[in-house]
Amino acid sequence: MADLLSIAEAQRLILERAGPLPAEIVSIEEAAGRAPAEDVAAEIDLPPFPSSAMDGFAVRASDTPGRLPIAGRIAAGRPATGALPPGAAMEISTGGVVPAEADAVIPVEYVVEHDNAIEVEAVGAGANVRPRGGDIRADELVVQAGAALTPARLGALAAAGVATVRCARRPRAAVLPTGTELRRPGEPLGPGEIYEANGLILSAQLGAAGADVEVLPTAGDDEGAHRLALERALEADLVVTSGGVSVGPHDLVRKVEAELGVEEIFWRVAVKPGKPVAFGIRCETLVFGLPGNPVSALVGFELFVRPALRALQGLADPLPRFERGRLGGGPRRQSPERDELVRSRLSVSEDGAVLEPLSGQESHMIARAAGADALILVPRGDGELAPGAFVDYLRLT
Repeated sequence: MADLLSIAEAQRLILERAGPLPAEIVSIEEAAGRAPAEDVAAEIDLPPFPSSAMDGFAVRASDTPGRLPIAGRIAAGRPATGALPPGAAMEISTGGVVPAEADAVIPVEYVVEHDNAIEVEAVGAGANVRPRGGDIRADELVVQAGAALTPARLGALAAAGVATVRCARRPRAAVLPTGTELRRPGEPLGPGEIYEANGLILSAQLGAAGADVEVLPTAGDDEGAHRLALERALEADLVVTSGGVSVGPHDLVRKVEAELGVEEIFWRVAVKPGKPVAFGIRCETLVFGLPGNPVSALVGFELFVRPALRALQGLADPLPRFERGRLGGGPRRQSPERDELVRSRLSVSEDGAVLEPLSGQESHMIARAAGADALILVPRGDGELAPGAFVDYLRLT
């Protein structure tokens, strides 16, 4: 096992070859989950005018306390036509423009209104007034280059008047399941045949990670079929195959890829499940070979393919985001040779996160893996993790 790469080393080799794709201008309505290729600044002051934080009455603080006649009524989007007269008040809605000469807003629940006038207590200047530019000023930074455009960041850009952003274009990904034994769900199964699941797993993961995905028809265990399918797949920015990357007589993926000009960067990583993962490159196309067992494919995607996709999209922090929790259940023995990703159920309380490993951790057990919402990282070693020990875990989405 001495020749196996560590997870971190494999990720480093991938990210060295996964630069951002060329940028394109997209509307913010189409930018969710993407990353700007450059810093994005506000187009306007936010708020763009002094506005009311409350439903109430705009006043001069120096005119309070006292009885003030109501000189007008202001709704959001309908400013007053003139300044606030001395010794008067104007009714104002939340978000309304505070009129010139007013410097405070008294909430409606703190006034007594009668005969088109209000009785008010004393109020300080600036009370319940949102100053112009109090959130951000025009030309100030709203979102840094490489930051994921979350709903909050998109809302900030929209509010600051930004209509378009430059983002790396979406990666084009091709998925190629391999194996003569595979059949589409719904088809009758013959002797020794199984239903193909990896194409669906991987296409769902790729799509959720921001790629435009094409799932190619399953390639049987034949060099000609592999060659035709891979020639088509290699037109994409990123290729993910499943199966055919081990050392059996029908494992043809790596051999055919080499014949098609794919430079293999590494093969085999010290991880369980998913040791025989392969990664290569042809021109600018990133090529991943994941094992055929469904859980191995799922884990391999999270550790190696998703970071590459994030890097292609220009995200500044592409690596998986492990969190900290405690091990539930019984002790967990470590492997002396490989780090292990253990499918687990996650529960979170005021005491923190607890990870309960599922029964049945074999890499073919996709039905049991469906109950997992997290992966515990059990580092290689000669001992065991005791119940309650701190562990790093990765959420599954």
